[in-house]
Amino acid sequence: MDKSKRPFIKSKRSFRRRLPPIQSGDRIDYRNMSLISRFISEQGKILSRRVNRLTLKQQRLITIAIKQARILSLLPFLNNEKQFERTESTTRTSSFRTKNK
Repeated sequence: MDKSKRPFIKSKRSFRRRLPPIQSGDRIDYRNMSLISRFISEQGKILSRRVNRLTLKQQRLITIAIKQARILSLLPFLNNEKQFERTESTTRTSSFRTKNK
């Protein structure tokens, strides 16, 4: 049977609508750490709007709140494990340079 002559068959798959990540009563603020921490990756990066399922206005407010929390030292700029790996690599190169001299 040709594709053009096939009858349209609707999918029986059920669709479950996901709940919005930010409820109407939630305040987007730099002090609300439980809310802010949901929108940060394990590495400490701000997740994108597509991943978060936020509106443009909500994403802007979340971004501003995360940056304010970082400046006030409520959140780290980077994950501590990443910083530790970086310090190890710099010590190796400095010790390598001293051996060659």
